[in-house]
Amino acid sequence: MKLNFTVNGAPRSLETPPDQRLLDILRNELDLTGCKEGCGEGECGACTVLLDDKAVLACLTVAAQLEGAQITTIEGLTENGKPGALQAAFVEEGAVQCGYCIPGMVLSAKALLNETSDPTEDDIRRALAGNLCRCSGYTQIIRAVKRTAKEMGAE
Repeated sequence: MKLNFTVNGAPRSLETPPDQRLLDILRNELDLTGCKEGCGEGECGACTVLLDDKAVLACLTVAAQLEGAQITTIEGLTENGKPGALQAAFVEEGAVQCGYCIPGMVLSAKALLNETSDPTEDDIRRALAGNLCRCSGYTQIIRAVKRTAKEMGAE
């Protein structure tokens, strides 16, 4: 199947089987390795990316769903080659340890911040509910999302 879609603002065209996972397309075909495979079953959130600005699990999204879509990976959140505001807040608030879950966490938070510029703690917890972290602890992650929302509101 011939696909035309956009990844991190760049148009892409790819020939792939319709049941190829987005996770495999990103990592193996496009060399975007920020998206991680954790469980491969949609339980951990490590593979979360944005598909048309909505958080989706790349391990459960197949190529047939991608025609004309806009995909954003963790690599697409950088600003001039440096971490974007949300990524920087995660680092500065101590929300990054091993880093395995962080791309999915950041993209889930980005999807939330695309919807609301002033999320409550409950909003943040719901948005991150499908993402598992064993290292950092959710307190720092929630603090990083709150901080970014506050900074976005000040702009």
